[in-house]
Amino acid sequence: MSVARRPLLTATAAGSLLCALWFVPSANATDGKPPSAPARSTAATAGTEADLALADTGTVDTSPYLFGGTLFLGLGAGFVAFSVRRARQQH
Repeated sequence: MSVARRPLLTATAAGSLLCALWFVPSANATDGKPPSAPARSTAATAGTEADLALADTGTVDTSPYLFGGTLFLGLGAGFVAFSVRRARQQH
């Protein structure tokens, strides 16, 4: 392997890793508002549904994760096949 191609492969690997990490969901569990008001009892807020909604129980759309995972798996398999083919040609 040529020494001039090593930085290109390193940059490609780093870029692929960054693109793969883009699909990792955030673990931010807050709504972004600072807790300025003191906590109220549930008896005082029992009439409002917004205060009692603790979590969204709907389904999660996993299609972007499946698409991105499949894309990067195919990209990685292509790099492996390319490197194996080049290694066999050099012998």
